[in-house]
Amino acid sequence: MKDLPCEAVVFDLGGVVFNWSPPDLILSLWPHLATTRDQAQALALSIFQSFTPGSDWTEFDRGTLQRPEIEQRLAQRTGLAHQDLHRLLDAIPIHLAPIAATVRWIERLAGVGTRLHYLSNMPSPYADYLLREHAFMKHFRGGVFSCEVGQIKPEAAIFATAAKQFGLAPGRCVFIDDHAGNVAAAQQLGWKAVQFVEAGQCERELIELGALPSPDQAP
Repeated sequence: MKDLPCEAVVFDLGGVVFNWSPPDLILSLWPHLATTRDQAQALALSIFQSFTPGSDWTEFDRGTLQRPEIEQRLAQRTGLAHQDLHRLLDAIPIHLAPIAATVRWIERLAGVGTRLHYLSNMPSPYADYLLREHAFMKHFRGGVFSCEVGQIKPEAAIFATAAKQFGLAPGRCVFIDDHAGNVAAAQQLGWKAVQFVEAGQCERELIELGALPSPDQAP
């Protein structure tokens, strides 16, 4: 299956390639603040503000805030202790563990010669860590991190930047993201896009699109 209908697959990273579950992270770090998932979810909403453009965390993603500034802003806005926030920010790189099923897709796609790119909202400390620590990232022929270009999903500008940088027509590639709003934004701009809900569902949709070889066709 070397002549796939798409030229490339473009991956979001957090929540697709790497684990990203703020409530679970909070439950593991802050038993003195959250003992139930509902409590952890409420704290996550307070900190990350549902990743709404213009919020503290999205400006960290965009690269307009650096690590000391985001910690200070979060402490002032939420009333959480600096010590707790420092622990949270330090723990994120390890929390971003690879999702084994997606890594297998990346290896299958690389094996049939599909171009792979990433398009991710990611602050620079964590972007640098992921590229440095995970050997399978070598399969990507480059990508766009929000912190590097000063743009974030779901803004149209970052999709235009990605298409230009990758040298791809949006309709000739498939974009995968776990956030419905980012998937909708990509589709409105002419990208083929799949929402990652869970590994099996996403794999089936990618195979149906011809963007991912089925396991028995992998080299």
